Amino acid sequence: MRKIFLAVGGMLMFGMLSNKAVAQLDNRGAIGGRFGSAQGVTYRHTLNTNHALEGIMSIQSNSDYRRFRVVGLYEIYKPLTSGLNWYYGFGGSIGSYKEKDKIIDGQRHSFDSNLNLSIDGIVGIEYNIPRTPFQISLDVKPYFDFLNESSIKLFDPIGFSVRYKF
Repeated sequence: MRKIFLAVGGMLMFGMLSNKAVAQLDNRGAIGGRFGSAQGVTYRHTLNTNHALEGIMSIQSNSDYRRFRVVGLYEIYKPLTSGLNWYYGFGGSIGSYKEKDKIIDGQRHSFDSNLNLSIDGIVGIEYNIPRTPFQISLDVKPYFDFLNESSIKLFDPIGFSVRYKF
């Protein structure tokens, strides 16, 4: 957790070197990777200078389960300084959840894959690296999974993204 706070602080300090705020979203689209508790691909399509649609396809796996999700988000961007924005948004996701096979009392037990539907939110900061077509972002994407787990995940879905702007 300390590393996350240091990364956020570093991006804020980096962005505050300039004192003018310009248009937040100056590109048509951006594609890249998202890393955190789940890894995947992220694509953002700019609607105008303040609004965008983002799609995330992610895979999460540990010793107990595997999860695949496709997330769609509507995002609103606000400038902090030149090249540094904060954003928030909402959306939903669909995916699958499968508990991994287990050996219980010497017998192997297999589990079926289950459908997941959720309502998602997102809050984060984004830094556009000057004179390059790259941007980095750090966000938290809480969600309410109402079919399989019926639970709210608040801090598990912290993510770091690196995108190429075009």
